[in-house]
Amino acid sequence: MAEMIAYCGIDCGVCPALIATMKNDNELRKKTAAEWSRSFGHDFKPEEINCTGCLTNGAHVYYCDAMCDIRKCAKRKKVPNCGYCAAYSCEKLDGFLKNVPAARKRLATVRAERK
Repeated sequence: MAEMIAYCGIDCGVCPALIATMKNDNELRKKTAAEWSRSFGHDFKPEEINCTGCLTNGAHVYYCDAMCDIRKCAKRKKVPNCGYCAAYSCEKLDGFLKNVPAARKRLATVRAERK
């Protein structure tokens, strides 16, 4: 799968929620819910781990769709991802990126390529 960069900089193609959805893998949903609950301080349930990619109109993990301030902000500003935002890098994004250094690197690459 080609790289699909989410608003926050993660590569949706390697995201376990997308993989679990595409493969209908309930064990991966359970594992991902447990890992994300520990990492992000939200009580994820396995049945919530369904996503077709952040930028699609399909299914999204409830937290990402309804509660993610990063996603809401990027959609409101109509940017493909936070690397395109004039306010990059904001406090909300920095808090998330502490846990996902690969996403920070991806967004930095997007910004560098835009110049």
